[in-house]
Amino acid sequence: MKNKICVIFGGESTEYEISLRSAYSVISNLDKTKYEIITVGITKDGKWFLYDGDYDNIPADNWYNENLSEVNIAHGLKESALMVNDGDTYKKIPFDVAFPVLHGKNGEDGTIQGLFELSGIKYVGVGVIASACGMDKTFTKVIMQNAGIPQADWVVITNHDALNLDAKISIIEEKLGYPVFIKPANAGSSIGIGKAKNKDELISAINEALKFDRKILVEEFLSGHEVECAVLGNRGDIEASCVGEIVASAEFYTYDAKYSSSSTSELYIPAKIDDKYSQAVRDYAIKVFEALDGKGLSRVDFFVDESKDKVWLNEINTMPGFTSISMYPKLMEASGYSYSELLNKLIEIAQN
Repeated sequence: MKNKICVIFGGESTEYEISLRSAYSVISNLDKTKYEIITVGITKDGKWFLYDGDYDNIPADNWYNENLSEVNIAHGLKESALMVNDGDTYKKIPFDVAFPVLHGKNGEDGTIQGLFELSGIKYVGVGVIASACGMDKTFTKVIMQNAGIPQADWVVITNHDALNLDAKISIIEEKLGYPVFIKPANAGSSIGIGKAKNKDELISAINEALKFDRKILVEEFLSGHEVECAVLGNRGDIEASCVGEIVASAEFYTYDAKYSSSSTSELYIPAKIDDKYSQAVRDYAIKVFEALDGKGLSRVDFFVDESKDKVWLNEINTMPGFTSISMYPKLMEASGYSYSELLNKLIEIAQN
């Protein structure tokens, strides 16, 4: 008997389009001899629909039509099921595992994970706490500092701090200097990220980042190789992939560089760093994942400066991109997992 996998895509997030492309790749690579696939699309305004159309419509964002049935999770029943609006009544569609291929707000921030927990649903990915803290870069900083993970120094700015921005800028200039990176605390895919080399650029980047979140992170500049490591496994049994390196075509790894097939950014798997630093990255990646009490998967990003003998954590992504050009599946493939085998492993972990 085939396991029923409920793949959920879309969502109320600035990363909606990436979710569509990731979900399409996941659906395309799920073993159809092992799994029966149920697909649920979430619109940008948060409405859930059972999607039973052509999968090719998903990445092009042509999946939605007015004839789709509204659906919600059967919360409170302590069983894995969808409740589908069938005219005047609801019908129940059971499934075995939810696979939320959702990035950003309401997808990897602990909210949908909380819904699954309340509903007794097994799901792919890390839990509520790991999702919430991994999504918020400022909380990640505090946890990793306590865990002894080396990382860039930082300053947090909230929207109410912007009312007296000069005071915060003085702290940034004294503590971090220039250049600095500016990031929305709860956005991914390099959305809203800026680099500032002086005060005017800093003010502009802060205002831009505040369009995406009420809280932003300003970090000191770190030199060196930008590398990534995929982690996979269950608590107490975590494995780290080989290390990959990004050589960005711009000043940093932008949204277009990550998701455009025409990007001139270069990816090296394995990374062009000494084995000593690759091993350090792999060890730190597992330590970071365990510090968040992770389960399932994450991609952990670092900077490596061999001339300074330094490895610094950049960030963790608890639901990394799963598109055909995304680093997570590429790293796991280089470490011995085909895309389909990787999905099998993630589903197996979710069920245990």
